[in-house]
Amino acid sequence: MHVKDNALKISEFILVALVWIVIIAAPFLMNDENNFEWQRLFNRMEVNISVFIVFLINRFLLVPFLLNKKKRLIYIGAVFGVILVATLGSYAFDTKLNKGINRPPPNYQRDRIMELPPHAYEIPNKLPPRKRPPDPNRLPPFLNVLLFSLLLVGFDTGLITSFRLAKTEKEKAKLEKENIENQLAFLRNQISPHFFMNTLNNIHAQIDIDSEEAKGSIIKLSKLMRHILYESEVEKISINKEMEFIENYVGLMKLRFTEKVKVSLSIPVLLPDVMLPPILFISFIENAFKHGISYNSKSFIDIKIGVEQNQLSFYICNSKHTKEKQEIDSGIGLTNTIKRLDLLYNDNYVLDINEGQDTYAVKLNLPL
Repeated sequence: MHVKDNALKISEFILVALVWIVIIAAPFLMNDENNFEWQRLFNRMEVNISVFIVFLINRFLLVPFLLNKKKRLIYIGAVFGVILVATLGSYAFDTKLNKGINRPPPNYQRDRIMELPPHAYEIPNKLPPRKRPPDPNRLPPFLNVLLFSLLLVGFDTGLITSFRLAKTEKEKAKLEKENIENQLAFLRNQISPHFFMNTLNNIHAQIDIDSEEAKGSIIKLSKLMRHILYESEVEKISINKEMEFIENYVGLMKLRFTEKVKVSLSIPVLLPDVMLPPILFISFIENAFKHGISYNSKSFIDIKIGVEQNQLSFYICNSKHTKEKQEIDSGIGLTNTIKRLDLLYNDNYVLDINEGQDTYAVKLNLPL
């Protein structure tokens, strides 16, 4: 996280530095090389210095101590106050400077005429070059200070706010991801305790009926527990192991039900060599077994998994025997699964949950 924070700070610094480089270099780039105007450059530097002072006050005083502490009205008033002071200061400085330049000393013209030598009254062959008249469209320095201060403060405040929001969103996403991972880690070790108890009871009953089948159930249960406790600790797992986990889970769940419950599972024989986030589908499967099974009437659960064109499709449909809506946070937690999908795939996945009168179906498409 510290690396990302430093990257944001460096990006902000570079962007601000580039803006000021352009502002400082603009007078030199816009001046005519053949008729360089030092007065224009001086006026521009006067504007830049005033705006830079406003910029520093806004960035290091007003934003941290007022805007960031949610004192927005005081911040707005303070910004306009600082800009007004800078504008008036520029106006006063410019007015005083112009008076000092344009006002001649007393008797200057009279004494100057009396001191002229005789040949000075001769008409020269060439007239001196005329001074370029002032540009009526050029704004005085104090108006430039006002306009540039407003623009630069608005830009800088927006920049600070944008980078602050980006940092907040990253921290929020990280905390949310950590929260979901902690919940999943807890649920991994707590996944359906009743499922394990019921499975052990069913295996115990199987021993007297078919010892060989009971041995196979024990192997399935051991693989299931190993996957939950150890193999699912990583961020991604091979699709083959994840499909084996689903097969073992569904196979053990079948031990609990009679022939009235039809459970079908379809998984491709050949699977690509790709990685998936672990325990991503179990919430949908557990939800189906929890709400889709009735011991009094016929029930079904249909699970289909397919892989085609770098896409994995997961489909599960189960019977529904009550009029109550299936809880979205049942089992391992569909809500957590949806949040996890958002964090892992952003908008690159498709989830469609369709609840009918007698059925409940989930379709999930993921990129591989």
